[in-house]
Amino acid sequence: MLTPVTDEDGAPFWEYAAQGELRVQSCADCGELRFPPRPCCPHCQSFASEWRPMSGRGRIWSYVLPHPPLLPEYAAQAPYNAVIVELADAPRIRLVGNVVAAPDAPLNSVDPSRLRIGAPVRVAFAEIDGVVFPRWLLERG
Repeated sequence: MLTPVTDEDGAPFWEYAAQGELRVQSCADCGELRFPPRPCCPHCQSFASEWRPMSGRGRIWSYVLPHPPLLPEYAAQAPYNAVIVELADAPRIRLVGNVVAAPDAPLNSVDPSRLRIGAPVRVAFAEIDGVVFPRWLLERG
């Protein structure tokens, strides 16, 4: 499994994920949310930031089913999905991840025919190779 490369701006995202929390960086001056994390607000140019908790709910904005050639770390799990999730409480914020059947399930645990643009999802967290990743579970309804 590939693990994220963290920098000073993005480290809090992963620290909160390790605690089972989905948080997004926001400007402490104008309040605008931003992702990916960065040092300066693109709206007001402030360097003040904070991390706001999110509900963990969203919808599939887009998805792909990668085809060979695949990275060797993922080839054994094909076919699997890679999704972009639009957060319910921050529609301009979109996160990349995978829809799985359970937090610790393999990447190929959801039948691709169950995926739909607009399908509701909720975040779940799983520790993989010492890193806690946000993953997505399909909601009923």
